[in-house]
Amino acid sequence: MTEATRPERIAPGDSRTVDLDGPVHYIDFGGPDDGPTVVLVHGLGGSHLNWDLLAPLLRPHTRILAIDLPGFGRSEPGGRRASVQANVEVLDRFLAEVAGTPAFLVGNSMGGMISILTAARSPEAVSGVVLLDAAVPGPRGKPDPLVAASFALYALPLVGERVLRLRRQRQTPLRRVRELLQLCGVDPDSVPAEVIDRSVTLIEERRDVEGMDKAFLAAARSLLRLLAAPRSYRAAMSAVAAPVLMIQGDQDRLVPVTAARDVAARNPRWQYVELAGVGHLPQMQVPDRVAAEVLDFIGVTTGP
Repeated sequence: MTEATRPERIAPGDSRTVDLDGPVHYIDFGGPDDGPTVVLVHGLGGSHLNWDLLAPLLRPHTRILAIDLPGFGRSEPGGRRASVQANVEVLDRFLAEVAGTPAFLVGNSMGGMISILTAARSPEAVSGVVLLDAAVPGPRGKPDPLVAASFALYALPLVGERVLRLRRQRQTPLRRVRELLQLCGVDPDSVPAEVIDRSVTLIEERRDVEGMDKAFLAAARSLLRLLAAPRSYRAAMSAVAAPVLMIQGDQDRLVPVTAARDVAARNPRWQYVELAGVGHLPQMQVPDRVAAEVLDFIGVTTGP
């Protein structure tokens, strides 16, 4: 493993890159050396920027690292695979070679799925798992039309590639950021301007755009396969020995609350918290509430 620290500072943490059979970028938000280690795992299409509002709330009590999975954020894809299974392997190595201790995983959406699979695969590396609107199977009822249509197109070879290419050509980076936040239930005007600006800059600075599209689709298609035939995924859930806290927004358009409730009922050892009026990115919509739940789950004392 080789590691380089970039000279610039990407608020509110330090930007670093580690070689895990290819560059993997992450943000070291800092925190007490003797505190528990928390690794933040973004979802499909996400990045380290998804944690800018939550990480500072956890930092006084925990050591915080936010990974960019290969093909996302500042982790250029190169020739690597970007499937869910491939990213489980990357996260497993990241825990062993960067986090360096048993860590708590906090995963959003696809990052929650990857966190579950990692915890089942390497129980000695995981102290606990927090799922924030994790991608899970279950009864879905009437799907959101926009979400259903988008993922149906992503699943089709050549069609998904064309959809992403046309979207990039027709939408400015700012419009893409704002529309994605709205789809996830977050009012873009409620997000600090600097967070929006960093998201726009990240899109503008991506060098391997076609590689990023390929990685997005590979991840999306593997995620859909796991949800469509979830036997191995459900087995991994049952195999997780570490404590699990499942947090779900009841207004999530991408992961219906009915699916989260079903998974919680199937795994009665897990703690389940449902957030009224919250969408797919609770860490951006209600970061104070999420931080309180996470710190209580970890067992950190925050008051006198």
